[in-house]
Amino acid sequence: MSINKNIIDLLTVLLFNAIIYKKSYFKRGIKIMGKSISLTKNEQEIMNLLWEENRPLSRSDIINLSTERSWKASSIHILLNQLLEKEAIRVDGFVKTGKNYGRTFSPAFSEEEYHVMQFQSSGCYQQSKAASLVDFVSAFIQDEKIDRNTIDRLEALLEEKRKELK
Repeated sequence: MSINKNIIDLLTVLLFNAIIYKKSYFKRGIKIMGKSISLTKNEQEIMNLLWEENRPLSRSDIINLSTERSWKASSIHILLNQLLEKEAIRVDGFVKTGKNYGRTFSPAFSEEEYHVMQFQSSGCYQQSKAASLVDFVSAFIQDEKIDRNTIDRLEALLEEKRKELK
């Protein structure tokens, strides 16, 4: 009997969230590239936490893992809804917390994809896409200590792109 009640509770939560949050938050595999997403400092902190943990997190997980900040539950709720609205995160599932179910969240894109989006939306990239990309990679290679493995990966990516262009 309790299993059936748990299933009914879960279905109720799913339907409630689908209605309230317009179903769009349940999208999988959102393709964001080519789109600019601007994040506030607090939203960025939550995204960094999601990327670092590399697993879906609930609101209480975020509060517990944010040792440097003393987030209020209501603040996290607002920030998560803002990130959902921007399609920066998605609802990944639900976990039972006490008598209720809470949503778990995961990033809609990787940290690397986010940085690429920021670079692509920057003014210097828009002025001359090819030149700025070459300048960016050149500056990165000169300033950073790059190992042979990274060079091999970059070469493989370039070779893959060459094949696509043929």
